[in-house]
Formats: sequence, C-alpha cells, structure tokens
Amino acid sequence: MKHLSVQHLLGIKYLNLQDIDLLFETANHFKEVINRPIKKVPSLRDITIANLFFENSTRTKLSFELAEKRLSADVINFSASQSSVKKGETLIDTVNNILSMKVDIVVMRHPNVGAGVFLSKHIDAKIINAGDGAHEHPTQALLDSYSIKENLGSVKGKKVVIVGDILHSRVALSNIYALQLQGAKVMVCGPTTLIPKHITSLGVLVETNLKKALQWCDVANVLRVQHERMDINYFPSIREYTQLFGINRELLDSLGKEIVIMHPGPINRGVEITSDVADSKQSIILNQVENGVAIRMAVIYLLAQQIKPNS
Repeated sequence: MKHLSVQHLLGIKYLNLQDIDLLFETANHFKEVINRPIKKVPSLRDITIANLFFENSTRTKLSFELAEKRLSADVINFSASQSSVKKGETLIDTVNNILSMKVDIVVMRHPNVGAGVFLSKHIDAKIINAGDGAHEHPTQALLDSYSIKENLGSVKGKKVVIVGDILHSRVALSNIYALQLQGAKVMVCGPTTLIPKHITSLGVLVETNLKKALQWCDVANVLRVQHERMDINYFPSIREYTQLFGINRELLDSLGKEIVIMHPGPINRGVEITSDVADSKQSIILNQVENGVAIRMAVIYLLAQQIKPNS
C-alpha cells in the first residue's frame, strides 16, 4: 500500500505531488462510498479522533465530523468557547488532557499561525490542520484542486484566479501552493490593500482589474471579505468593493467564454458574488462541499494507516 510522505497534515507546503495524487485516488474511492445507500465503512473502528476548534467553524467542522463518522471512527468534539481555555489553560495542557483519553488523531483549527506545527512537536498524535490563522487551510486547497480536476480533467496547465481578500485568507495561500505543485498558473485579483506585498515572490501574477483577470482564467475561486480579521478599513465601502470586485451574471456574460466559478464558503451573496452566479451551471460550489467530505476521509484514512496498533 502507498503511504503519505508526511506524518501530519500541517500545510500543503509540506506535501509533494505523489502525496496529492495518492490523496485524490483515495478520495475517488470514498466519493463512491458516500454515494452508496449505506455510506459507512468500518475502516477506522479502532481510531479515536478529537476535533479541536479554537475558532468558530460550521462547514469545515461538520465536514470533518461527517468524514470521521463515515469511516466509523470514535469522535470527540471540543469547542474552546465552552472550555478551560477560557480559564487560561495552555494549548499543550488542553490537548494533553484530551490525549489522556487515548486520542489518535487531532483535527485542529486555531487562530495562531503555526499552532499545528507547534503541537506536532510536543504531542504523540497525528495532527490535521483545519486552519491556522491567516496561514494555511490544507484540506480546503485539496478539495478545491480535486474539484477542478474533476470538472476540467486536469489541474496542470489550467489558469486559476483567486479573487478577493488574499491578505487575510488561509485558503488563498494553501491554494497557491497546491495549484502550483500540480502545474497550474495562478493569479490573484483584488484591491491592492488586500494583496500581500510580497505575493509575487510565490510566482503568482497580480491583477487589479477583475474583468481582465476573468478573461485570462479558466477558473475563478472567489473569496469572501473577512471582516472579522480586519482591524482597519481596507476599502471605502462594501458597495464600492462589490462594484469593482463582485462577480455578477452581466460580467460573466461579457467575457465571451465560460469559466468555472468556485467559492470556499460561506458566501456573502450580493457582495463578492451574486446569487444568479453562485447558483448557475458554471458554479461548482456544491460539488466542493461534497468533495470536502471525500477529501477529508482520504486525509484521515491515510494518516490513520501510519498509527501502530495499541500505540
């Protein structure tokens, strides 16, 4: 059996192309499983997984939980807002208390960059990064690439533009790494205030004119504006942002070609994307949600294969 080259899923930058191919092959198998009448497999009956979310999450948390249950794992859900973290308990103490319950895999979302890497050096469990600050969100990038491959047949050679709040987005960075690793060309597009200064050092193109960016691309991955991460105003108003960087039907029709529309969710309808675009046949947003469960099943399954019995 093939194995991942990594012990944890901390970020896309630690993976190689063979890892991504293996994850996609495994996800293909699980996608078939979750479309059967009986959607469960007994693969991880002896594995216990703790979901540690130190930041709010709906879709990612539900997707991981569903993936874990489809694999028949035992699941512990931990929410920092109702825990001893509020009383000042450290991250390592929190996790060690959970690990004393004999947990094998920890899925963690944390507001601090590098929290997963830090944890992987201090505890004896597999770590899956479900988002660390504005740094990486590896499973989102994997499901996005997988969805592009499923829709267009390949990621290699495709032109993908990531539109919106690049500065605060962990989805953007993970996507850049994943897409480039698979041979795609990547552009970012948004207000100059929301594009990191040194982004071109990653080998991506920068465009501030949305129409030009959409004419260039095969796929547009549209990000929401992350107001919760902003301590200052990065643009004058939502209305102006929508006029300059919102994708609507009229704009898409003016391109003279069809492009694929993606969005990691949650969608601010009428801000970065209108409903008639989000719900159109060009949109693969709901496919991304379904593929998220299959990809997360693949990640969990492949990491669990490295766990020795009774460890």
